[in-house]
Amino acid sequence: MTGPRIHIFRHEAMATVFQVRIADEEKTYAGQAAAAAFQLLDRLEAQLSRFRDDSDIARLKWLLPGETLRLAEPAFACLRLAQKMEAATGGAFSVAAAARRTQTEPPQCSLLPEQHTVRCERGRLEFDLGAIGKGFALDRMARLLAEWDCPAHLLVAGGSSILAGRAPRGLPGWSCGLGEDNSPRRYWLVNTTIGGSGLAVKGDHIIDPQTGGPAARQRRAWALADTAAESDALSTACMVLDLEEVEQVTAVEPSWLAVLDEPEGLKFLGRRALPPEA
Repeated sequence: MTGPRIHIFRHEAMATVFQVRIADEEKTYAGQAAAAAFQLLDRLEAQLSRFRDDSDIARLKWLLPGETLRLAEPAFACLRLAQKMEAATGGAFSVAAAARRTQTEPPQCSLLPEQHTVRCERGRLEFDLGAIGKGFALDRMARLLAEWDCPAHLLVAGGSSILAGRAPRGLPGWSCGLGEDNSPRRYWLVNTTIGGSGLAVKGDHIIDPQTGGPAARQRRAWALADTAAESDALSTACMVLDLEEVEQVTAVEPSWLAVLDEPEGLKFLGRRALPPEA
């Protein structure tokens, strides 16, 4: 008995490697769909990256209080999601976290949805979309693959951001582990996302938005949600929050589940059901 046809494609963007796996499609067509998804990814990076001087996000830092800038729809939509996640996590996640290292107060802005416009209210809008930008890109890529009629897909950004679509034919889902690819604890993912955060690869790169210092958590954290943008932002917030605070945050949203790597083992916090083990 042969397994499902799964075609794997890779592309470098956003300082990491993105991977698209497409099942149950002819290879040439799957390659065309993946190429379209990677083209979209490159366009999104051009708008979201703080390292490109001409990107929408980079241009925000030149605004003075009271000035406005109209953004392209993707950049504005990503900022709206970031604002939503900042509110949901009590400020533990913030795209302005890095700005606390150079500014005494966090910068503030207002989003004007009808015009896709950002108005600077205070400080310098030095935003770093980081993981939520990668998750946002995966969500948009998945939407594009659905338009290509490729619903059975798995999208991965750097191993820490995962989006699973429909299961490959003949399988209960996509087998994914919490941690590295060879993780012994694996789950069948279907129409869900996992975001992971930790210090092993990049060191103390996660900043506590309240203090401007490094996040307190030294062990890894993961989050499951309906969208990759949410799961990536939530896993980042989990590196800042203590256990009680994580429990409070995940209790509000039934589609969220936090998984914390504690000395005594994995701890699961939230109302979302854990996927079946693979």
